[in-house]
Order: sequence, then structure tokens, then C-alpha cells
Amino acid sequence: MTSPLNPDIFLAQSDAELDACFDVYAVLRPHLTRDRFVPQVRRQEAQGFQILALRDEGRVKSAAGFRLAEFMAWGRVLYIDDLTTLPEARGQGFAGLLLDWLAEYARQQGCQAVHLDTGYTRHAAHRVYLSKGFELSSHHMAKPIV
Repeated sequence: MTSPLNPDIFLAQSDAELDACFDVYAVLRPHLTRDRFVPQVRRQEAQGFQILALRDEGRVKSAAGFRLAEFMAWGRVLYIDDLTTLPEARGQGFAGLLLDWLAEYARQQGCQAVHLDTGYTRHAAHRVYLSKGFELSSHHMAKPIV
């Protein structure tokens, strides 16, 4: 694994910064469309959602959507909704850098833990999470309402 030399890690706030995250988000969430992406983020911001982005060589190559929340089960936590990296940028440590940033931010915000859900078949992502100290702690279940 190569180590990124000097990536720019930032909270995407302007419409242009958010739009720059679309290509990396579309990898994980292919149902998203560019014209609906920023409005969707803006709606989720009302619930505390933010996007942390990593730009390298002038392009956003990895991003994490997250929020601070409080739960009866876990207390105050930083919850990662999405963590994604462009396929051609995988294996360079970008996701790990974002996880490190998020863990430190969670500590600064008085959180007891960082939580995320991950798909069963995302084995490469699981390796990253386990190497960063995450533990397999539960099954997430969902029931579609039709």
C-alpha cells in the first residue's frame, strides 16, 4: 500500500465542494444523480449530516458522510453513513486517513464511539475497518415499507 503524500482533507460545505464529491459518492450509491445530489445533502444537513472529503492531485478521491447522534444504546456517537473511494484510488490509504480524522473529531465532540454499517460482501472495506479498531458488534436489519 502506498501512502498519500499530502492529500487535502476538508468538510465539504459549498455547493461546488459538495458537487466535487459526487463522482466518488456515485461509486457507492449508484442510484444518485448529479442534479439531485447537492439538494439531497442539503436536506440531510438539517439532520446533522456532513461530508468529509479527501482531495488528492486536484480531485476528490475519497469521502465520508457522517453525523453526530445520541442513542439510548450507545450514547453520543459519530455515525458514518457512507465511506467511499474511487476504484482507481483504492489501496492508497485514503479511507484510513478519513477514518482517523473522524475518530479524532468524534473524540473532540465528546463521543463515546464511532459507528457504521457495512455490507456483508464488502471484504476490503471490512479489512480497513478492523485494522482501525472497529469491532463487529451487531446485525443491521431493515424492513422495506411498500
